[in-house]
Amino acid sequence: MTRRYYCSNLPPHGGEIKLDDSESQHATRVMRVKTGESVTLFDGRGYEAEATISAVSRNECWCNAFSPERIIREPATQLDLAISLPKPERCKELIERLTELGVRKVIPIVTRHTQRPPSPALLDKLNRVMIESCKQCGRNELMVIDPVTKIETFLASDEAASCRRLIAHTGQAEPLERQSSDLPLLVAIGPEGGWAEEEVVSAVEYGFQAITLGKLVFRIETAAVVAAARLIV
Repeated sequence: MTRRYYCSNLPPHGGEIKLDDSESQHATRVMRVKTGESVTLFDGRGYEAEATISAVSRNECWCNAFSPERIIREPATQLDLAISLPKPERCKELIERLTELGVRKVIPIVTRHTQRPPSPALLDKLNRVMIESCKQCGRNELMVIDPVTKIETFLASDEAASCRRLIAHTGQAEPLERQSSDLPLLVAIGPEGGWAEEEVVSAVEYGFQAITLGKLVFRIETAAVVAAARLIV
C-alpha cells in the first residue's frame, strides 16, 4: 500500500516540498523511506498528491510532488460531537475511531461532573493521533479538535445554534435514530458521572433534543462511537 504523509502546504502546481519535522522523522526513522520511492501527500483540506522521495537525511525528507487533486472521502453526514473527554489513557482510541468514522469535529467540554479537563498537552497529543489516523484510513480532511469550552458557553454558542442538536441522556428520552436534516448534526456526550440535571434542562431550553442510546449505560468513548456509527451515512 502506498504510504501517506500529511503536508499542509502542498505546492499548488506540484514541485519540491519538505515534510515537516514530525512527518520527516516518521518517514525516515520509522518507515525508513528511500530516494525514488512513491508516496501520497495530503493537505488535510481535501487535496492529495502523488509524489516521489527526492532526498532523505537523518531528520529531513524531501518529496517531488505532482499537482494535487481534490479527492473527498468525507461522509454525507456532517457530525460534530461535544464530549466531556474521558481519562487521557482512553482518549487515544476514542479519537482514532471518530476520525475513521468521519466525524467532522470534536468539541471538548467541561461539565459539572467532568473529573479532569483535558490539558493543552493532551490536546496536542490527540491532534497528532488524529493525523496518524487520517494517514492510516485514507481521509484527506482533518477532523477538527476544538479548544476546551465550558458547557454553559458551548450551549449558548452560535455554532451550536446552527446545527440539529441532540444530547445523549440516560433519563427519559427518545431513542436515537438517523436524522433527516439539511443542517449539520451535533451530539453532546456527558461525563462519566453523567449530566447534572440542570445541564440537561438548560440544553433543552437551548434547543437540544434529549436522546438515549439504549437501555445500557455506556462509557464515554463507547457512547461517542455508537452515536457516530448510527448517524453517519
